[in-house]
Amino acid sequence: MRVALPFGVSTPECKREPYRAALLAAGIEPAENISTLDGLAGLCLAGGADVDPAIYGGAREKETAEPDRDRDQLESRLLREAIGRDLPILAICRGLQLLNAVLGGTLKQDIQGHNRRKQRDVHEIRIAPGRRLESILGTAAYTVNSRHHQCADRVAPGLLVAATAPDGVVEALEAPGQRFALAVQWHPEARMDGEDKKLFLAFRGALRSAATAAATGDEERSSAAPD
Repeated sequence: MRVALPFGVSTPECKREPYRAALLAAGIEPAENISTLDGLAGLCLAGGADVDPAIYGGAREKETAEPDRDRDQLESRLLREAIGRDLPILAICRGLQLLNAVLGGTLKQDIQGHNRRKQRDVHEIRIAPGRRLESILGTAAYTVNSRHHQCADRVAPGLLVAATAPDGVVEALEAPGQRFALAVQWHPEARMDGEDKKLFLAFRGALRSAATAAATGDEERSSAAPD
């Protein structure tokens, strides 16, 4: 199974490799230099530069870095394509923020206490009962890393909050109307030796399920075709 893993052209190799390794460890092949989802089974959105505030109708604040507009445009288009085709989506950190912005939500452009890159375990999250995330990680206290200074503010229509930090920052979003669209604010690719690997395995399961459904549908259409 191959999935899109887009990056900005200036994204260094050291930033790309953890995502590649995490997908490969889960039995998923990443495809990086793509412009369409044709021939691919899903979409994985990685962390990176701040999302352009223009996407959600905001003005750039002084704490927001210069956006990578080419990457924003490519990933926004791929997101809409994946949603329209109901392909599985796993979005991480910036990916969560972009998903929320593209679907009509907004972002807080600078928050305190969450950009702690050198720590493996930073804070616990509260997972909302009944969400897909709960079925993947369970209901017990769950601790995550934290490497961001922006977060979701107004949640987009069609998305549900699946987890929050103790200070109320959104830590996960889901799109219940999609086959599999899960976004997390932390970096599971950095902790594949622990429970975070379950997120990538769940993504793989959704990819397989989608492939099976597509094959079954093709067979049904073929058998229903007139001679």
